[in-house]
Amino acid sequence: MTLDDVLRDIHAMREDLLVFERKFGVPTEMFYEAYCNGEEPADSSWVLDWSEWAASYQILQERMELFGNETRRLLQSAQVSSYIDLMERTARHESIPIAG
Repeated sequence: MTLDDVLRDIHAMREDLLVFERKFGVPTEMFYEAYCNGEEPADSSWVLDWSEWAASYQILQERMELFGNETRRLLQSAQVSSYIDLMERTARHESIPIAG
């Protein structure tokens, strides 16, 4: 897996979350708080959507954490010299392997 792969996952999850936010009319963070508190939809046809919405948000959080950890690791290990160096390489879509 590369840093670019992780970023593509982040973009895909954000797009999925926007679809749910538009459908249900609330920001994901507000939905997720209710979901974690055990609230369930009154309409049973929404249950699968809510499960997928929660899973997409969890994946987004995991990928964001992975991306942050890997960029810090790359900087600390001197595989990249700075955030600017990292951005220049990622903007060119260089394949930067991750340890995660």
